Amino acid sequence: MDERTGRNAAVAARRGRWAGLLARASAALLASGLVGALCAAPAGAGPAATADYPAVVEIDTVAPKVAHENGNVTITGKVLNSGQATLKSPTVKVRRPQARPMKTRSEIDLAESRTTPSTLDGLAMDQPSKAVGDLGPGQSEDFVLTVPVSALQVKDTGPYELAVDVWGSTGGEQPHPLGIGRTYLPYQGKESAQPSQLAVVWPLTHAPVLVAQTMADADQTPVLRDDGLAAELTGDGRLNRLVDLGTGMPNLTWAIDPNLLDTVYAMTKPYRVQKPGTSGESASEENTVPGTGRDAATTWLAKLRSALTASGSAVVSLPYADPDLASIAHNGAGLNGMDNALRKAVTAGQITTEARLSVDARSDVAWPYRGLLDQRTASVAATAGGRIVLVDGGSLPESDKLPFTPGAARSIGNGQTAVVSDPVLAAMFQSDLPSEHDRTLTEQHFLAETMAIAHQQPEHPRGVLVLPPRTLTVGTAQALHDSVQAAAEGGWVAQATLEKVAGMAPDKEANTAVPGSYPSDAAAGELSTAELTATMQLQDGVDQLMMILSRPERVRESFSAAMVRSMSTEWRDQPKAGTEYRLGVRTYLDNLKSAVRVVQKSVVTLPGDNATMLVSVKNGLTQSVGNLELRVVSTQPNRLRIDYPIQPLVLDATTNSSLRFPVEAQVNGPVQVTAQLWTTGPDARPYGEAMEFTVDVTSVASGVMYVIVGGTVLMVLAGVRFSLQRKKRRAAGEVDEDPDRPVDGPGGAGPGPGAPSDADPSSAADDTDRVAGDEKVDH
Repeated sequence: MDERTGRNAAVAARRGRWAGLLARASAALLASGLVGALCAAPAGAGPAATADYPAVVEIDTVAPKVAHENGNVTITGKVLNSGQATLKSPTVKVRRPQARPMKTRSEIDLAESRTTPSTLDGLAMDQPSKAVGDLGPGQSEDFVLTVPVSALQVKDTGPYELAVDVWGSTGGEQPHPLGIGRTYLPYQGKESAQPSQLAVVWPLTHAPVLVAQTMADADQTPVLRDDGLAAELTGDGRLNRLVDLGTGMPNLTWAIDPNLLDTVYAMTKPYRVQKPGTSGESASEENTVPGTGRDAATTWLAKLRSALTASGSAVVSLPYADPDLASIAHNGAGLNGMDNALRKAVTAGQITTEARLSVDARSDVAWPYRGLLDQRTASVAATAGGRIVLVDGGSLPESDKLPFTPGAARSIGNGQTAVVSDPVLAAMFQSDLPSEHDRTLTEQHFLAETMAIAHQQPEHPRGVLVLPPRTLTVGTAQALHDSVQAAAEGGWVAQATLEKVAGMAPDKEANTAVPGSYPSDAAAGELSTAELTATMQLQDGVDQLMMILSRPERVRESFSAAMVRSMSTEWRDQPKAGTEYRLGVRTYLDNLKSAVRVVQKSVVTLPGDNATMLVSVKNGLTQSVGNLELRVVSTQPNRLRIDYPIQPLVLDATTNSSLRFPVEAQVNGPVQVTAQLWTTGPDARPYGEAMEFTVDVTSVASGVMYVIVGGTVLMVLAGVRFSLQRKKRRAAGEVDEDPDRPVDGPGGAGPGPGAPSDADPSSAADDTDRVAGDEKVDH
């Protein structure tokens, strides 16, 4: 027997083969969208029409859901002719089931596997019946049948098959079965069992919509990437209906993403929404519009707080933004800072949940994507504090030797307890159940399975977990709510919290071996190593930005949250949106960093050997920056020397500043210069991109020539003057005792009164800035 469900091994093997084929087919059909249609059919949906059985029988309701002695059962539904010929005189009949209930879950599985009418479905009863009249191709007719429970001849407690078929002909042949619809009817007789402790995880999650940007006002008005969440918080919106339905379920375990709470809380105040195509831009009035969900968010948050005060409700706070543990385990576990980021997400998540909802919340529950677990994912979950791990039963399959369904809790080592969802029960609620027909079949199947579990060992109740998907839809949530409620009213199920089920004694025979491999179909949708690496590298850029901002708190928390949101499990079902979100965060950070930069210039002309060179820096941010210095470096200092090449820098918000660097040139020609911003402090590092430009020295050689020529002229003039003086003295008959003395002034006077001194600095030429260059500022 199948260890998990008590099914026959051959049946379990057959289902395993079909599951493998379906997985491979789903991968092939994913791109075409057909997989959604295939998965939409609930368990027990009944056989599809064939040429021999053209009538499709849909059972819409069974009331009551559980039969009791001396009662009646009313069945409503529809007959549809899906064939090419007219159905003549079709009559709808109820089949009396087999005399004994289905004692094992393998018998339920066999009923699920039948595709055509069979004697195993019981015998058609003459009454009740409904003649629906001839049905042409594509025509349908509703029916209502009420049958006494006594006529069904059910006596022992347990689940029975309940079948409705259509008798008629398509020609002159005798009436025969044209199609059949099947469901289940639990019968509560005198026998009873100790109720199974059933825990239901009720997810409140949503793909991240809160972005890193905020408006530049004093309140830092939040910004959302779209306003779709508003519709989910009111009326028939998904999140609004989930709260409504969850309110009526005692001992429910709510699994809540704290990022959703933060987003809804932000929406209770004025907020803005990005216009399409502006995800990486700083938020402004021009590229955002006012949000519309303030009233809906306020009402929903108050409703959720009220729901959580219900008796026995428990709250699990997922790590902030619900990071994808499996993706991190397989593609990012060794990245620098990842472990720390996960721990912070857990702590921040619990603080946020408790603050927003005013409840106590536990944060030691890990929920990998779809509950799929392997050894590496379990290890990362432990790093994130996951003492309890929610696991899909397919990850811990049982052997075929255990004749009963084991309890959900089992120890998997490393101080962790896996709470394993029943794979059959979980599969019922994985897809949307939009119609009453879909929900009824699922509900009756759920009741049959849970009744069979309870009666496997009626004196030894066990813990059972139902783990729906994060994206639980309204129709499926309604079916889950009604199923659990009916089973609890039947007495074989008691609603319990996750904590209670996790604390129950595990079955020693249950499988505790965590697999080493991970399903390939799930791995295909993981965040890649490149995506996770790029996300973690955001922290370096954020750290640099924080070092220079005068008010770093305005962006620190928003970027930290956006980084974790970039790794959300929700992106598994919305990969394109996830890629766009991550790109928006990266682009916005790059834009903020590049808003503080050296203004680009191309060529600076230096018309002399000494000058002052200007280099401009722009601060395009709405707050002042500091802890910066500008370093200007000449690639050929022997040709162009820069005095004071490092200068500190402080800039007010949205301003430019030009720094002066004295330079001295030795020769003509171009010299490459690099200007680079650096942060200051013990961990100084380059900030932003370096700016390179050319300094073109044009006047050093001409200046030297002027000096040489001028000196030569002076020497010639001095020689001429000296010769004339000697001739004059000789003509006067004087003896030239000191032929080198000047003639002007008594005793050889020097410069006359009022002549400028060479040492007087005021006599020098005006030392103005002689640098011309490209000083355009990008706006």
